[in-house]
Amino acid sequence: MQGRAGKAPKREMVIESPQQYKSLAEIEAEVEAEAQVAAVKPKIIEPLDYENVIIQRKTQIISDVLRDMLQFPPDDFQISTLRRQGRTLFSTVPETAEKEAHSLFVQECIKTYKSDWHVVNYKYEEYSGDFRQLPNKVLRPEKLAAHLFEVDEDVEKDEDTASLGSQKGGVSKHGWLYKGNMNSAISVTMRSFKRRYFHLAQLGDGSYNLNFYKDENTSKEPKGTIFLDSCMGVVQNSKVRRFAFELKMQDKSTFLLAADSEAEMDEWITTLNKILHSSFEQAMQEKRNGDLHDDEEHGKTDLSSGSFQDGFQTARDIESKMRSEARLKLFTLDPDTQKLDFSGIEPDVRQFEEKFGKRVLVSCHDLSFNLQGCVAENEEGPTTNVEPFYVVLSLFDVQNSRKISADFHVDLNHPLVRQMTHSSGSGVGQDLHINGSGDDAPLGGHRLASGLPEGALQYPTQGVFSVTCPHPEIFLVARIEKVLQGGITHCTEPYMKSSDSAKMAQKVLKNAKTACSRLGQYRMPFAWSARPVFKDASGTLDKSSRFSALYRQDSNCVTSSYIPVRNFEGNGPGSALLEVEEFVPCIAKCSQPFTIYKNHLYVYPKHLKYDGQKSFAKARNIAVCIEFKDSDEDEAQPLKCIYGRPGGSLFTKQVHAAVLHHQQNPEFYDEIKIELPTQLHEKHHLLFTFYHVSCDSNSKKKDVVETPVGSAWLPLLRDGRVIMNEQQLPVATSLPAGVMVHVVAQCHEEGLEHYLRSYVKFVFKPEPYSSTSVKTVHEELAKAMTAILKPSTDFLTSNKLLKHSWYFFEALVKSMAHYLIESGKVKLSRNQRFSASFYHAVETLVNMLMPHITQKYKDNLDAARNANHSLAVFIKRCFTFMDRGFVFKQINNYMNCFVPGDPKVLKGCCFNHEHYLPLNLPMPFGKGRIQRFQDLQLDYSLTDDFCRNHFLVGLLLREVGGALQEFREIRQIAIQVLKGLMIKHTFDDRYAAKSQQARLVTLYLPLFGLLQENVYRLDIKESAPLSNHNNVREDSLVPNSMVTPQKPGSCIENALHKDVFGVISGTASPHSSTPNVSSVHHADSRGSLVSTDSGNSLLDKSSDKTNSLEKSSHTPSPYFVTSQLHQKERFTRRHSVNMPPLPLASTDRAPHLNHVTKRVTMDFSLLSVPLPDLPQDSDSDNDKPAGSQTGQELGLDGNHEENIPIQNQCASALGSTVLRCDKLDRDEIKNLLMCFLHILKSMSEEALFAYWNKAAPCDLMDFFTLIEVCLHQFRYMGKRFIARSHEGSGPVAPDRKSLTLPVSRNRAGILHARLQQLGTLENAHTFNNTKSPTVTFALSAVYSHTEADVSSQCLLEANVSTEVCLTVLDTLCTFIMGFKTQLNSDLGHNPLMKKVFQVHLCFLQIPQSEAALKQVFTSLRSFIYKFPCTFFDGRADMCASLCYEILKCCNSKLSSIRSDAAHLLYFLMKSNFDYTGRKSFVRTHLQVVIAVSQLIADVIGIGGTRFQQSLSIINNCANSDKSIKHTAFPSDVKDLTKRIRTVLMATEQMKEHENDPEMLVDLQYSLAKSYTSTPELRKTWLDSMARIHNKNGDLSEAAMCYVHVAALVAEYLWRKGMFRQGCSAFRVITPNIDEEAAMMEDVGMQDVHFNEEVLMELLEECADGLWKAERYELIADVYRLIIPIYEHRRDFEKLTHLYDTLHRAYTKVMEVMHSGKRLLGTYFRVAFFGQGFFEDEDGKEYIYKEPKFTPLSEISQRLLKLYSDKFGQENVKIIQDSGKVNPKDLDSKYAYIQVTHVTPYLDDKELEDRKTDFEKSHNIRRFVFETPFTVSGKKQGGVEEQCKRRTVLTTTHCFPYVKKRIAVMYQHQTDLSPIEVAIDEMSAKVAELRLLCSASDVDMIRLQLKLQGSISVQVNAGPLAYARAFLDDSSAKKYPDNKVKQLKEVFRQFVDACGQGLGVNERLIKEDQQEYHDEMKANYRDLTRELSNIMHEQINPVDDGSRSALSDSMGIFNAISGTPTSANPHGSTTIL
Repeated sequence: MQGRAGKAPKREMVIESPQQYKSLAEIEAEVEAEAQVAAVKPKIIEPLDYENVIIQRKTQIISDVLRDMLQFPPDDFQISTLRRQGRTLFSTVPETAEKEAHSLFVQECIKTYKSDWHVVNYKYEEYSGDFRQLPNKVLRPEKLAAHLFEVDEDVEKDEDTASLGSQKGGVSKHGWLYKGNMNSAISVTMRSFKRRYFHLAQLGDGSYNLNFYKDENTSKEPKGTIFLDSCMGVVQNSKVRRFAFELKMQDKSTFLLAADSEAEMDEWITTLNKILHSSFEQAMQEKRNGDLHDDEEHGKTDLSSGSFQDGFQTARDIESKMRSEARLKLFTLDPDTQKLDFSGIEPDVRQFEEKFGKRVLVSCHDLSFNLQGCVAENEEGPTTNVEPFYVVLSLFDVQNSRKISADFHVDLNHPLVRQMTHSSGSGVGQDLHINGSGDDAPLGGHRLASGLPEGALQYPTQGVFSVTCPHPEIFLVARIEKVLQGGITHCTEPYMKSSDSAKMAQKVLKNAKTACSRLGQYRMPFAWSARPVFKDASGTLDKSSRFSALYRQDSNCVTSSYIPVRNFEGNGPGSALLEVEEFVPCIAKCSQPFTIYKNHLYVYPKHLKYDGQKSFAKARNIAVCIEFKDSDEDEAQPLKCIYGRPGGSLFTKQVHAAVLHHQQNPEFYDEIKIELPTQLHEKHHLLFTFYHVSCDSNSKKKDVVETPVGSAWLPLLRDGRVIMNEQQLPVATSLPAGVMVHVVAQCHEEGLEHYLRSYVKFVFKPEPYSSTSVKTVHEELAKAMTAILKPSTDFLTSNKLLKHSWYFFEALVKSMAHYLIESGKVKLSRNQRFSASFYHAVETLVNMLMPHITQKYKDNLDAARNANHSLAVFIKRCFTFMDRGFVFKQINNYMNCFVPGDPKVLKGCCFNHEHYLPLNLPMPFGKGRIQRFQDLQLDYSLTDDFCRNHFLVGLLLREVGGALQEFREIRQIAIQVLKGLMIKHTFDDRYAAKSQQARLVTLYLPLFGLLQENVYRLDIKESAPLSNHNNVREDSLVPNSMVTPQKPGSCIENALHKDVFGVISGTASPHSSTPNVSSVHHADSRGSLVSTDSGNSLLDKSSDKTNSLEKSSHTPSPYFVTSQLHQKERFTRRHSVNMPPLPLASTDRAPHLNHVTKRVTMDFSLLSVPLPDLPQDSDSDNDKPAGSQTGQELGLDGNHEENIPIQNQCASALGSTVLRCDKLDRDEIKNLLMCFLHILKSMSEEALFAYWNKAAPCDLMDFFTLIEVCLHQFRYMGKRFIARSHEGSGPVAPDRKSLTLPVSRNRAGILHARLQQLGTLENAHTFNNTKSPTVTFALSAVYSHTEADVSSQCLLEANVSTEVCLTVLDTLCTFIMGFKTQLNSDLGHNPLMKKVFQVHLCFLQIPQSEAALKQVFTSLRSFIYKFPCTFFDGRADMCASLCYEILKCCNSKLSSIRSDAAHLLYFLMKSNFDYTGRKSFVRTHLQVVIAVSQLIADVIGIGGTRFQQSLSIINNCANSDKSIKHTAFPSDVKDLTKRIRTVLMATEQMKEHENDPEMLVDLQYSLAKSYTSTPELRKTWLDSMARIHNKNGDLSEAAMCYVHVAALVAEYLWRKGMFRQGCSAFRVITPNIDEEAAMMEDVGMQDVHFNEEVLMELLEECADGLWKAERYELIADVYRLIIPIYEHRRDFEKLTHLYDTLHRAYTKVMEVMHSGKRLLGTYFRVAFFGQGFFEDEDGKEYIYKEPKFTPLSEISQRLLKLYSDKFGQENVKIIQDSGKVNPKDLDSKYAYIQVTHVTPYLDDKELEDRKTDFEKSHNIRRFVFETPFTVSGKKQGGVEEQCKRRTVLTTTHCFPYVKKRIAVMYQHQTDLSPIEVAIDEMSAKVAELRLLCSASDVDMIRLQLKLQGSISVQVNAGPLAYARAFLDDSSAKKYPDNKVKQLKEVFRQFVDACGQGLGVNERLIKEDQQEYHDEMKANYRDLTRELSNIMHEQINPVDDGSRSALSDSMGIFNAISGTPTSANPHGSTTIL
């Protein structure tokens, strides 16, 4: 083995990640040494040195016409500066701020507020994401073509069938007639006449049909048709009925019709004879023409063929042109490109901007009180308020008890009122004006530095409030203040009294003027009011309140810092809107970055407790004055930075809070707003000065207004921070290591990640490059990150860095970009751009990060997953800046960190890079001179060289290959990545040219090999359309279904997988929350294996002979390792073997797989591990052997329901290299095949031919299997199906219980099992689902149920189906063009031709659009023309299959398809005619007739008017074809159509009985019997019967059909001298086989191509059928016929397989004999009564064979329903008595059915020969049932009078037979006297007890029940009743002595058997049943005592189960003389 290994070419090594990679020599050595599996790292392939390759191959690259695909563009990235657009007219930063700022933090803040945005632009970045993000949004076609499919045609659509296909003119007649069928070809006739409406119509070819209907509506499909071209004559026949006439047909059958009157009869006879006469004349003329010119035309054949060929060349050009027009890209039609999916698109990163909440404009118009007066001295002027009032507005959140806005001060006083306070001032007030110091410039003229005229805000009346979180409990509060005057009660009293207002006004005015002159600068609270702002939480304004109107307005505004916004125009006083500062809640969702300079401090004096002070006598009316100072020196002046109030300066030096009158502990509510300096220092402080304000205005006493009563001060800075309550400013002067990480982490935790993204993209800018500066941000950051990731670092910090590493990587990348541009190094070569130390730092960072990812996936999934994603994105961006070879190495380093024990994540690489193609270098890598691309030896598999030279794509394909061995979730992600990438390339406008696409797809050619490795997992051709993914077991592996044990935490690694694939595809966000681990399918981590009996087939052949999807390559299927080693080519090519399906040393309990051994790729070292014996379920009715013939390979159905669990240690013993063998999901298959088809469509013909020439034969077969699967997967299901799937309807998945029941117990279980076997799809059959699932389903899209959605989906699927069809057709045409010689070898009968032909057939078997079928028919014409020998020479199977499919199309609902199909069939006939030298077309003639028979048998529904139209077209073609006008061809064609119509008439009844399986089989059997002279047709009907039996679960009958077919062929070959035995060789299997000896040799034998190989196949099919039927004993009889043939051929491999199968068959025999659980059928006698309903069936009796154990009730209900559907429920009755029925006693108005259970009957001689249970159940034709009666006439009586009648029925044939019911030939009855009944019953009890006791596995329950019924002493029942009745002294004398002796002997044996049973029971019971057992023992002793008394002899009980002398149960019957040993109880069973 070592020597052989050395010959394996290195290029054949296939890399299959995540499998373990070993050399061939290692693998073979491990097989020999039986070494254990070792965990070896996957082979790491070193990538090419990219930069060196680019330099070395510079000339090659430049000279390549597609050089743009090989080079990075020079302008890949640049740095740009975006002008910062502020909201205000001027910068918010004070001009002196930068000079004043001296701390780094303040300087950076100011720089942030002032600088522009700095962005790194990647020119092609829009190409680096998902395909949906491509710049050219043209994925969806504007309008899809509407395709017509037959499946969408309405089934019930009424056509005018009378006129369909008919021609105008000719004879026409219609009217009512009575129809009686006298067709002798069918055994079941209909004697009664039925009234039908007949319509005589002429077809297009001139022939006539006589259609009949149930009513006069002839637009419907007729109930039947009489084809008059087969009618020989019409004669009157009055014997049966008056006015009757007879149509005599060519096949000697007749049709009997009767009219209502003689005149009508004569008219019909005359009309029909006229038609027949004209037809006869025409036929004679055609025959004369054919005879006359036959020789003349013979010489013209070559000439006509030549012109035909020229015509074909033109046709091919037209065909090619038609197919190339209006073609769509396949991916355009992919559902993923159709649906809008934004899941993977990164959020748009925007620049920082000021954000506001709900903005509300508050406008204050007027404030008026009831007291009004004129305040002017001369009393001239308007009437106003008599004193000044001041309004303060602010917002309060009542719900959260907080103030949410700053104060808005409004002065609504009249100018005259305002003047009342201007002259105020005394004492302290003289120096401290409220509006500032006295040296301020006059109001109105001063303009601030910002350019805002100060007068604009002198008296503001409009304020803009902002509310971030609006809700109904936000109130606008207005506080009204007035000048300090005294107590609040005294001040408000005048406004509340209703006295003379004029006098009161004057009084108040006088007091006010006094107060204003003294205390004008002091305020006191006066009143307040509030109103809600919003109606609801959405921010709807509440405008209904009286308070004031609220409305919105944003223009002409100034900010809260008095900076005018853009478009500011206000110059007049009070014209500006003032934005009122919002106090945004300190919660994450309301937080936002600071984008403008705003440096406000709000001060709120709250409370002063002053009642305990002793220093000041007067301290009641306390005022507080607030000042802001920058020094504590005495002469230091307060800063003018406090925002002033209306009427004063914008800024003031001090402000006073409102005064509360006579309060020593005042509470303040004022708000003081301060503009802070840019740079604060330690001496900045607030100074609070408190005054006592004297309110007494006594003029006599000069009182001081303000008296200082104290002061306080508060430094603003403490530890470098501004002192604030509950508010923290994000400031810090220095950052120790890790602090930034924590800040970033907190932003993520609070959901503010988008602000970080904005910062790093727009704001962050490294220091400008300087040649003197050594440090750069990217270098330092890489080092810092590495340091934090060291193990010694704080655990939390490193975890946070992992989780949010994207931020630091982004900053690192931006620094690199700035560095390259600013330093000019971007112009250098890649390896010179950065220092070696930086390359080292990056490598160290990657290496440091990797262990965190691989080790923390369990305890910190989020961190590991996010770090994985961030690193991938970083590496992706490194391709833009760094040495690309270095980046490849980092990817390899990254991969190298994973070992087999680690989670199998797809390594985070970047397949979505904008320059992905240049990175993969799609160019030839040959040695020596530069090669042309056309000469390139392309790689179609993942070789080392391919993976090295095309590194990223090689890595991707390796990972996809590995992911396919994972569970569904991982597979789906991997496949989506691959497909998404290919879609992106397809629609990338940079590579739109056809040549570019062809070059591009060469990178993905290894996908061919990948799919071929998994081709057995793609084959779900027969999938039912709907599915529930939960029922699909996906963890079935081979061999023996061993499962790789799931490691702990595997569900987490699945999640990691999911995310990483998402990174690659650019569709997943790395910051999503951790998935719900518990939601991962538990099935993924459970082991399972297929039951030893889980299969249902020996050969696993499809019943459809033309179906080759289940057949892979022609590789043999060995069962031992040694038998496979010679397959050197495949062995070395893929490192794969065919695993033996059973242990080499195991013989008795071998696991059997339900498919033939398929190829599985796996490590050879697995074979050295002995496989454990596995448990076996012998109950299955579907078990089978594992292997079969060549052409089949091991497959394993993961969906089978009889899987049983296996301990994980069994799997772990095998290591973890077993490949999965379960089927892929439908959406996975579709996605893979979509990629495959895209490659196929895009690649050049040269590349295709290179692949085909290079491919091994098995690969070529796999290739065609793939394109065949494509057709099946993308088939169009129809509008109705799509609409149902949208509604979620469809077959419900069966539960496990129903599927494990025997078929017969649950008839619906057949359907369930079928659905389960076929597999199902996700709810949305569309290409989606999802679902994913679903959603898996599913990748399932969620659709609404609108009609528009359904129409859109239908349109999409129709176009996909059509495009796939045309793509496959193009590929086939290309292949045929280049491989004509290979296809023609062996006269076109070779495996390759069969495969190519099978794909052609698929086009016709699968629904295609009208447009596609037109192309298919054209291609088929070309195919027939190029390969005539395939169809017209040798075996006829391909011709037969083609005829069958074309004829199906001839019955299409679409007229164009019917026409094309008819023309194609005509072309086939004519080609056959030409091929035989214009002699005949016998081959096609026979195959068309056979195909018609098959179609009828399959109940396709042919024979209607549509089919007749197609036949007319064929006839017309023959009549109008000038090239064969003077030959016999036209008349031969007409003869063929006549024969077809004859077959249709003969099988007319099948349509009526399609729901009656027994009647249908009877009809088909009659037809088969009639074709003794045409073996091909007889075989057709037998095959059809087998299909019906299999469909209904009647497996034994199906097996017998196969046996009869094999016998038929054997008989034919024997008569031809080609086989040594005829059908007689099969007599050992069934005596019924003698039927096949009746074969007649005549014209039907002339084109029979049976041979030895055909017989071998049929015998294998017999063995398969017998295995399914569990008749294992017969397999040896079949193999005795095969083995000599294989011995003669020296085919030892097949002999090995045959003997192995025999070994396992006999093993099964021993098992079922041991268990006794095999049930080969249940039998019933069924009799029918009722002439009016059953007609010929009336009075007939049949034996029905039902599968397994079928209860009487089940078959009764089935028959009741069947005939109720036929005759009406009220007309059918079941006879519940099993006795003889007198038909005269029955009511003729009803149909009666009698069902009785019967059992096989064997006489003594037969029992001697038939030893085993099988022999007693096989080839039986006699059955028995028993009926109780008494002499008195009653049914039941006492034991002394109870008799019974034993009826033995004999059938015409033996069971099993080709039919499941056989007629009873005769019956024999025997009556038993009462004592004979007693002997019979007691003998049965003894036998049953003996059987129960002798069983190896005792059934305790049955045994105890039987014992209890036997030994309990009862007077009137049980054994003692018999003893007293017949053995008592007074009774015994009445009966014959010999009978009494027999009964006594039976009782002795009965006592012995009971004792033995008690002994067995005592050994097996547990303690809790001891008392019950003791009671039975006591009863037993009582029984023996009683019997001793009755029999007058000592009957001793048997103690302890000791056996008596006659312990053998057979001894009982030997001791009983005169009674047949077969006299088992056969009590009749009826429905009660």
